Amino acid sequence: MAPHPPQSRPSTGPDPAAIDTSRRPFVLIWEVTQACELACDHCRADAQPARHPDELTTSEGKRLLDQTREFGPGQLVVLSGGDPLARPDLVELIEYGTSRGLRMTLTPSGTSSLTPETVHRLSDAGVTRLAVSLDGATPSTHDTFRGENGSFEETVRAARAARDAGLPIQINTTVCAQTVDELPALRDLVDELDAVLWSVFFLVPVGRGRILESISPDRAESVMEWLSDVSKDAPFGVKTTEAPFYRRVAIQHRRDASGSPSSDGIGRRLGITAGDGFAFVSHTGELYPSGFLPKSAGSVRDGGLVERYRESELFQSLRDRDALRGKCGVCEYRHVCGGSRSRAYAHTDDPLASDPLCAYVPEGYDGKMPSDQASGD
Repeated sequence: MAPHPPQSRPSTGPDPAAIDTSRRPFVLIWEVTQACELACDHCRADAQPARHPDELTTSEGKRLLDQTREFGPGQLVVLSGGDPLARPDLVELIEYGTSRGLRMTLTPSGTSSLTPETVHRLSDAGVTRLAVSLDGATPSTHDTFRGENGSFEETVRAARAARDAGLPIQINTTVCAQTVDELPALRDLVDELDAVLWSVFFLVPVGRGRILESISPDRAESVMEWLSDVSKDAPFGVKTTEAPFYRRVAIQHRRDASGSPSSDGIGRRLGITAGDGFAFVSHTGELYPSGFLPKSAGSVRDGGLVERYRESELFQSLRDRDALRGKCGVCEYRHVCGGSRSRAYAHTDDPLASDPLCAYVPEGYDGKMPSDQASGD
């Protein structure tokens, strides 16, 4: 069979600063499968070796991409998993989304399937960015965390193949007690791999991640300050995932937390949290505010993606920063931060509660602390 010709990628998306997050997400993640060869300690999806029999089919996936296009041209879509490469129709879905004017990006797992040839096929299909995960700066530390020998080398090889193909690379790193000391060496590796963005994810205890130990709020604050310093001189952008108080730290350090290099192709913006500029569709079609906040606004198998994002009570409540409770609710930074709604939900079953990882206490606040809420005191 002749190879597919390279797809015409959408040249640009909407201005991130101009996106009304009550009307459309900055990013929509579709978990195309939960199947994966790896058994990572932190896996949100609690991934399994085999594909789930009730995954969205190819035709259902294309209908989902059609619905996503209704948000407007240039909508950013991340195909996630599990390992998206476990789906044999992945290239077909990427090509279809690209043909519909969507900006298609991908977060594959670092397995033997992620060969340089595969990377080039994904680029030809229209992928605009490849995001790979490095949670340790050496084969020993990364492979232990990922539960698979060879994952580090395969991930680095894929990142270099993407660079050779002219495909922008994003590096994702999980921060927990097991990985936090690796961050300085990882910063150097992100630079060496010519990544355009380092996305630093602060652990939320869901899926297999429940067995891992989070860092303390004080340690998280010091990591944020360090990341803010890194962002001053790094040739790549720095963002945090499920730690929006990085924006507060950056503002306090007189830094702009929304910047990233022009070659990024996606851009950044402030104020994105679960349900507010962010949406997640599960492998079976459930719409969640985030993959780390598994509270459903309903199934999109038969339509309704746009309406549910805009009009569901769950999503509307998450966009109302004045409805937040505890110290998040009175914090002067709540409109640029808002706290991790996913972590609040994981600890308290209340997505509007305070983020227990944030050490900042607003001046004059004397109410319950997140540790009190989490413990039920």
